[in-house]
Amino acid sequence: MASTFTLVLFTFIITLLDPLPVEAKVFMILMDDEPVLSFQSKQTKARIEEEGMAHKERLSNRHDLILESLLQKGTYTKLYSYTYLLNGVAVHAESEEIFSILKNAKGVRTIHEDVKMEKLTTHTPEFLGIPAGVWPVLGGAKSSGEGVVIGLIDTGINPHHPSFTNNSFLGSLHNTKFRGKCATGKKFPSTACNGKIVAAHYFARAAINAGDFNATRDFASPFDADGHGSHTASTAAGNHKIPVIANGFNYGNASGMAPGARIAVYKALYTFGGYMSDVVAAVDQAVEDGVDILSLSIGPSSVPPGPSAFLNVLEMELLFATKAGIFVVQAAGNGGPSSSSVLSFSPWITSVAASVTDRKYNNTIILGNGQSFSGTGLAPPTAGEAPFPIAAAIDVSRRNITNVVEVESCQHPEHFIRSLVREKLIICTYTFEYEDVNIATVEDTIKKIGAAGFIITMDPDIGSEQVKGTTMTMQVPAIILNNVQASSALWEYYNSKTIRSRSGQAVVFAARARILDGRQAFFTAQAPIVASYSSRGPDVNNALLQTADVLKPNVMAPGSSIWAAWSPNSEGDPNIKGTDTL
Repeated sequence: MASTFTLVLFTFIITLLDPLPVEAKVFMILMDDEPVLSFQSKQTKARIEEEGMAHKERLSNRHDLILESLLQKGTYTKLYSYTYLLNGVAVHAESEEIFSILKNAKGVRTIHEDVKMEKLTTHTPEFLGIPAGVWPVLGGAKSSGEGVVIGLIDTGINPHHPSFTNNSFLGSLHNTKFRGKCATGKKFPSTACNGKIVAAHYFARAAINAGDFNATRDFASPFDADGHGSHTASTAAGNHKIPVIANGFNYGNASGMAPGARIAVYKALYTFGGYMSDVVAAVDQAVEDGVDILSLSIGPSSVPPGPSAFLNVLEMELLFATKAGIFVVQAAGNGGPSSSSVLSFSPWITSVAASVTDRKYNNTIILGNGQSFSGTGLAPPTAGEAPFPIAAAIDVSRRNITNVVEVESCQHPEHFIRSLVREKLIICTYTFEYEDVNIATVEDTIKKIGAAGFIITMDPDIGSEQVKGTTMTMQVPAIILNNVQASSALWEYYNSKTIRSRSGQAVVFAARARILDGRQAFFTAQAPIVASYSSRGPDVNNALLQTADVLKPNVMAPGSSIWAAWSPNSEGDPNIKGTDTL
């Protein structure tokens, strides 16, 4: 039975947490009276469900009465009533005066402004020793995690991906306490909850009222329009031995860490990120549904305001989820390697750092002078054994260019002269000067202009440690030289072999190179190493970055270059929730 520990913490918060109102128009208000979970702990077993539902309705009605008695009609919109773990309400206000009106009102314990949130593997099971050690004990991979429901607070799920389709081995849930339901909507029919996916909801009221939600782009349904949620879900509990085929190349098979577990989806983040008030509503629903594990590969955009990072509404919500017997895991963040960059604060949460696995994908470029350099790029090789001409992007671009950095980073095909780029490897530069640069756009440009492939070199101002390359799969020959020395050597060779006119225009491209196949994995068997981007401790107590007496992160799990339904960064968390399921 859940603990009756409820309101002592809130009473303490009243005396400490008194943030000044800012431009945010959404507020989360915590109120008197105990929430449903605490109330149910005092009821007889025979009437616990009936009394719980009645108390939930009473709390919601009381929220309405308090707001109606204190606020002028038409000046606010109630977004959520929080009733299960916390007793509170989220309100979108037309004026920030709501803060001063409600702060000391009878029945109100405290008020918090809303906070923005952000989104923070085939070989991974083998690397952790799971197939030989854990899966056999649990009846094989397909049964590992059977009866367990993992609740994911993320960007939703793509139910059509093979990692989530129902398979014949999936029997009944064997989890009598789980009572989740499925919402339907665009790209998410009733058949999406197929036995593998056992619940699905979406929460977007704060995002909608803030004007950030775009129904065409973000989908008013549990469907994942971003990719992050599908990736974390498949990493934790994706089906066993799903072929990984990208751009026509078979990279092997992928399995979730607990293939037999079921997935409950609570979509509260979108392409732009999200809001804490939506996330709190998602957590409340997940725990009320009866999930066994709660995963958040998300976190606040920064340390929340107030005297303690532990005392924001989400951290309190997760405290009561833990008290209810839910195992709560959260990604530590992607702010590394800076110290005190961790964005998972509380001692009651398992905060997970990301490590690299022993699987590597290296690529090699061989220059016409015999030099060779290693880089990264899941890309096919150049055709045949003969080298291809090399051309710098700026040397094959149009003369009327106003943004040289944009050209050098190969971001727009219209900048290039098609007759000059054909059958050449184009040198593009990665730089922080052009903030919108990305590898996918480079590849798209190269395909559209008809070049043979591309080489990405590093701006010397970045440094080798800042960019580790990419693991996105590509259709054209490509390599990322994420080492400044290799980049410099390539440029030296190119400039020595390129003949220019008196005006400096390249007229003969004599430098040559060929790119090898970068799609073959090799395994180092080395111990886990923390990923450079993974957030570091020590844990912080507040926005002033004062050190807290709490160890964070708690554990580390593979989180870099994970094969799954989609490939973002913060994947240490789903690996942990999968292994915890086992």
